[in-house]
Amino acid sequence: MLNVLLRQATNLFRHEITATGRFNVTRAAHDTWRKLKMTDVPSRADPVIMKLDSPEFRSVFTPELQTVAELFKKYDYELRIAGGAVRDILMGKQPTDLDFATNATPEQMKAMFTKEEIRMINEKGERHGTITARINDKENFEITTLRIDVVTNGRHAEVQFTKDWLLDANRRDLTINSMFLDLDGKVYDYFYGYDDLQKRRVLFVGNPALRIQEDYLRILRYFRFYGRIVDNPGDHDEATIQAIKDNIDGLSRISGERIWSEWHKILTGNFVLELMLKLLECGSSKHMGLPDEPDVENFRVVYQRASSKGVTLKPISLITSLLRDEQDMIRLHERLKLSRSDRDLGLFLVQHKEYKPCEESLKSYQRLVFIQPRVKHDVYRELVKELLRYRGATELVEEFERWKIPQFPISGNMLKEHVSKHTLIGSVVAELKRIWLDEDFKLTSEQLLERIPSILSEVEQLEEERKALKASQKRQKIK
Repeated sequence: MLNVLLRQATNLFRHEITATGRFNVTRAAHDTWRKLKMTDVPSRADPVIMKLDSPEFRSVFTPELQTVAELFKKYDYELRIAGGAVRDILMGKQPTDLDFATNATPEQMKAMFTKEEIRMINEKGERHGTITARINDKENFEITTLRIDVVTNGRHAEVQFTKDWLLDANRRDLTINSMFLDLDGKVYDYFYGYDDLQKRRVLFVGNPALRIQEDYLRILRYFRFYGRIVDNPGDHDEATIQAIKDNIDGLSRISGERIWSEWHKILTGNFVLELMLKLLECGSSKHMGLPDEPDVENFRVVYQRASSKGVTLKPISLITSLLRDEQDMIRLHERLKLSRSDRDLGLFLVQHKEYKPCEESLKSYQRLVFIQPRVKHDVYRELVKELLRYRGATELVEEFERWKIPQFPISGNMLKEHVSKHTLIGSVVAELKRIWLDEDFKLTSEQLLERIPSILSEVEQLEEERKALKASQKRQKIK
């Protein structure tokens, strides 16, 4: 029933947004929104639960923050630290990023900063209420006006600014991320986030289905924070997991870049194996770029083997273990828009991940590097080291790192008089390198050059076969 009412309210808001501004909503619509959104969310009568004076809290007070704090106080606006930084401070961690919330509107902040000759940057955030001030040309402060998400579509929100701290806290995803901390040290906890933090629980603010439907990326954020907060991998709230399963299709509406950003963090937290299995159990595979039936057993083997050897694999390496071939990797990249380094590592591992008994020695791994052009040696050395870790051949990593790549005695110029088709020189060089490595780098340049006629014959034959295959495929395509 609540879901139906919220959909009706959303339609109402679309009609009642006035012409004076995109985010101005009539009071009747605002009151309806508040009544519906707050129906199932118990909150504290007095949100102030403690006053901090911890080293972690004091550590945030740079001279630049002091300047900002005095400025807001001068103009009689409230300013509080918001979200994740509050959570970290309460956990005894020094926060790395500070987000601030205020009851001042963006226009009021802009007027204040302009009058005080404070530089403002990154104006794109103003649409959602964020003004970024740069103090002493040294430190940036992102400060966001209190707001409510009036209309959401699972990815983006249209917002209305408010003076109500409770409403702003209510729009946030998890209770542990919905707290505020003022600069006097008072902690404001409207939805018992501190209680959940102490009990190592990860819960959405209010109805989990509604929170997820506002932004489907919250599914992955739930798993990310679970791996950083909870003590036991199996302590999921069943209502939360059911809400995730019911809304998992929403991940298909989230950009690949946002999915990869959260997924990457899940794979660098705690309970990686358990959380990935639970995420897959919820039906996430096809929405995140994985095959419909990922290789779960291989993922389990690769992760447990690495863990038993004290090895930390890169996130993309772990994901690769769920794939079966290069096509799977290409589809994953198309979905996630991976960086070039992640894409190349994923393809490399897919191509070479199968263990072969004959490849126990270091020579087979040296070959993967040595046959490449010299300018790519450093890149391939890193790829091979990750491959060794992936395969569990950790005893070879140190030996491989000590290996110094010898100078190949044959140059391209030396081959020109032996290879008439210059387009084949690269293939000939690669084969000569394989031979030289197999002979433990003992053959002289003259001995290697003597091998060229037989190599050239094989290379030319392969070239003809490739041309014939290409022509055949072209004819089939025409038909």
